[in-house]
Amino acid sequence: MNWAFLQSLVSGVNKYSTAFGRIWLSVVFIFRLLVLLVAAEKVWGDEQKEFDCNTREPGCHNVCYDHFFPISPSRLWALQLIFVTCPSLLVVLHVAYRDDRERKHQLKHGEGCAHLYSDTSKKRGGLWWTYLFSLIFKMAVDAIFIFLVFYIYEATFFPLLVRCQEAPCPQVTDCYISRSTEKRIFTVFLVVVSLLCILLTLCELLYLICKRCRECAVSHKREQRNATISSQASKHNQDNMSEMGLFDKANSHSLTKELSAPAYSTAIS
Repeated sequence: MNWAFLQSLVSGVNKYSTAFGRIWLSVVFIFRLLVLLVAAEKVWGDEQKEFDCNTREPGCHNVCYDHFFPISPSRLWALQLIFVTCPSLLVVLHVAYRDDRERKHQLKHGEGCAHLYSDTSKKRGGLWWTYLFSLIFKMAVDAIFIFLVFYIYEATFFPLLVRCQEAPCPQVTDCYISRSTEKRIFTVFLVVVSLLCILLTLCELLYLICKRCRECAVSHKREQRNATISSQASKHNQDNMSEMGLFDKANSHSLTKELSAPAYSTAIS
């Protein structure tokens, strides 16, 4: 498998991530990808060859191995790593879609026209929801795979002795796993790292939601303040207009008196 391609793909979303997302990416590459490449393949590479049972009944060895190892642990961790990094591809594709829309808009209306997005990589609108969905998906994948590890290996984590009574074994058969302690240590380590990744993703999810709520609250307060200022300005203009109306009425009344005064004096004379 070309892990370099996976690394370059996930690294592309690093510039769109928050601080928690960058820490999560570092943990994934250092404590999961490198451990899987350097150590896990060698630790679990001999589980079938060194899986030994105390019977030579034809088929018993294979049945007991398949019962305890329905899937190779190294392949299980590799599958988890692929699924947990797939949501990053959605974010990259969404940003690429925005860039393409912006480019087509500029070609259609000219370079001097208004932009569709102030920043195509800014987490607003649909991109915010895509990023939020990617975080939820990553947490769900890690949680499901941790459950599968406990379910498949029955929380025993590679004991020294495995008892098997599957057909065609004639009786309860004792089987032995090679380097079970080493396998147990690496399994516990990878489970702990997965839990750490869930914690980091949860922190990023809460940070993203709290930041968005704070921005909405600030925007709402700004709108209320602008509405209050506009209302006060409108009221002030109405008061001024009322005062001007009263002033004009008074002037008109005074002018009427002045015009009627000579006529009254002439009538008396």
